[in-house]
Parts: sequence; structure tokens; C-alpha cells
Amino acid sequence: MAVQDARQRAEVGAHDGGCTCGDCPHGVREGHRRAVAEFLSKRDEFAAGQGLPAAVAHSASASRQWVSEELTQSAVLVAERRRAEGEAWLARLWRRSVYTLWGLVVLLLLVQALTAIGPGWTTARTAGLLAAVVTAGALTAASYFHRARGGALAPVIGEDNRLSTSRAVAVAWVLFVAYAVLFLAGRLAAASDPDERDDLISGLELARGAGAVTVLAVVCAVAVLVRRVVGVRVLGQRLQKVRADRPRAADLLTDDAGRGTFADIQYVVIGAVALLFAAVRLGRRPDQLPDLPWGLALVVLISAATYVAGKYAEGGRPVILSVVRSREAGDLDGPIRTGDDIEIRGAGFVPPGAGTADRLARMVVRIGPVNVHVPLVPVRGGFSNPTDTVLTVPVPADVEPGRVEVQVVTAAGVETGRYAIDVTD
Repeated sequence: MAVQDARQRAEVGAHDGGCTCGDCPHGVREGHRRAVAEFLSKRDEFAAGQGLPAAVAHSASASRQWVSEELTQSAVLVAERRRAEGEAWLARLWRRSVYTLWGLVVLLLLVQALTAIGPGWTTARTAGLLAAVVTAGALTAASYFHRARGGALAPVIGEDNRLSTSRAVAVAWVLFVAYAVLFLAGRLAAASDPDERDDLISGLELARGAGAVTVLAVVCAVAVLVRRVVGVRVLGQRLQKVRADRPRAADLLTDDAGRGTFADIQYVVIGAVALLFAAVRLGRRPDQLPDLPWGLALVVLISAATYVAGKYAEGGRPVILSVVRSREAGDLDGPIRTGDDIEIRGAGFVPPGAGTADRLARMVVRIGPVNVHVPLVPVRGGFSNPTDTVLTVPVPADVEPGRVEVQVVTAAGVETGRYAIDVTD
């Protein structure tokens, strides 16, 4: 027993403090934090012109290439640590989702108990609580089977490892309607009066809940349509998608780059407001499906149409507008020669969500038959090359003089059109 206790204490101590083993959640988080700190320190050091070896310090092109390679290797390590942390976080998420579900059930019980003071406890309150327990139990079982993919949140995580706005809204309405039907079924099972049973059955007729059923059908159709639209546009290279390290709640309101988008925000807000109204109607009239007014249903339909239109309008293929010779201060003007730097001007070179160093380092420029990796040029707080609108790369010696074509391949794998330039001896 003493030997086992000592071994357990040693194992616990090994995972405390600065553990970076990668075999425990704390070690994954700490390892990622340290890797990021080391990378930022190295980037700022290179940006200040420090840390360069004497063998490359005399040549601007050689030092730039050496710095880019060093930063790329460090960025790859950071990316590996970041992915490991994302996987560990996703594996832990299912327990948090289960705790949240049952916390909501307890909250419903407390609200019902407080509101029952005076009027007394009714069969409707019992049916509502049982419906919540059944729903939470089913979601708990589903969370366990999908525990490696985020538990209860697995259905709303898209292929890009982000929370899907359309799926989240659709799932919220599906769960609400399922809860409402279970609630009415519980009341029907407990009803002893034939007239009460008839009223409950008639409460499920389409005329009573046409608005809610219409909204449910529309949000589910939007979720399926948006998935199809995004998939087709990605395969057609009209939309650039980069996989996220882990889903975040902000994904519901932002684009892939983390910027708030009007289409997503208005869809979530209007959907949540309509859902809250439907929940209040169910509480006030617990004998039928919530009769969502057609005016409110129309508002949700307009919001859904705006969201779909926004998905059609977002993104675009990267494009090269011009290619010029990069000129340092004091250099003479002249044509593009092998060994010169060229400046590629355009738009869409950095896809949303691809601003990290490891993804920037994946960008390639094809100059004729030669693939040139875009060098990382650090500045304090970020990189001056590459950017979304300008790339600077050297023309390698393997490029034959004459007319050659330039093409950019982004981190998402999308290619620009070809742009012809003249390279002289």
C-alpha cells in the first residue's frame, strides 16, 4: 500500500505545475502555452534584427530565408500543440454539456416549485418536468456515444470544426418542438377526463401550431441547404475554408476570421427571440402546440432568407491583379530578372482563419514550373509578408528567361488564375 501511495503521489506531482507531457489535459494546455510564448519571443527577436547567425547576416535574401525557415519550424510545433489542445478540449466538452443539461433540468424544477406556491402543483408541471428529464436523458446518452466529438454539441459542429449557425438554430427548434410534444404526451397520459384528452389531441392539429411547424420546416431546410451551398462552393474553389482547431461559441456570430457578420447575428437573434416567444406561449397555453403568430413566423422566414443570401455572397476566389518588381530604396529601376523579388498584388491571398504562422507558411507561388514558398517576414506583433493583398517572393534561378506565368496557391488549396510576366537575363 505504501508503494502504491508513493507511486500515485509521484504521478500526480508529475502532472502539476509546468507539466508538458501531452498525456493529460493540463500538460496539453501548458505545452501549447509554452510553445506559443517561445514562438512569439522568437518572432519579435527576429523582427528586431537579433538572433541571426553570422553566416547569413551579410545577405538580406539569405537572412530572410533563414528567418522564414526557423519561424516555420516553430509554427509547426505550435500548430501541433494547438491541435492536441483542441482535441483534448473537445473530449472534455461532453461532460460539460451533460452538466449543463441537467443543470437546466434542476433550474426548471426550481422555477416550477417557486411558481407553484399558491396555485399548487399541477399535472402540467409534472408533465413538463418529466418531458425535460426524458429530453435530457436522451441527449446524455447521445453525448456519451459522441463524447470524442463534443458530446451534445456534435450535431452542430461543422466539417470545418466550427459551430454551425444554421445547425444550431435548427437543433434548438427541433429540441423545443420535441419537448412540446413530450409535454403534451405526458399530459395526455395523465388526463382522466375524455374532454380533456380530446382537447389535448386537437392541440396537436396543424391549425393550432401552423406557425411553429412552418418555422421548424424552414430552419431545418436552411441547415441542409447551407451545408450543400458551402460544400459546392468549396469544391468549385469559390469559397476558401480552413479547418479550425476547436469550436467556439463565438462561431455562431462570426465568420471564419472571427469578425462579426450581420447575416449570422440577425439569424441567431431573431431565431432566439421567436423561440423564447414560443416557449412563453407553451407555458401560457399548455394544452396545444405553441401558436406562433404568422407575423412573427414571417419575420423568421425573412431572417432565414437573409442568412442564406449571406452564405451565397460570402467568400470568393483569390485573384492576382498585377505583378511588379520589388524595389528597395536606392535601387535602379529595371525589368524583372532571376534573383529579383517580385511583388504580387491582388486580393484573397489569406483565407479567413488562416492568419496563423503555420498556415501562412503553406502559401506557394508558382513561377513557371518552380514552386516558391512565400517567406515569412516578421514584424513586431505579426508579419509584413504574406498579407491578404500583397505577396513578395524571389524569382529563383531555375526560372528560365522569357514569358512565364505566375500563380498563387493559398493555404486553403485554392489557386488563382495565371498571370504572365516577362523575365530577362
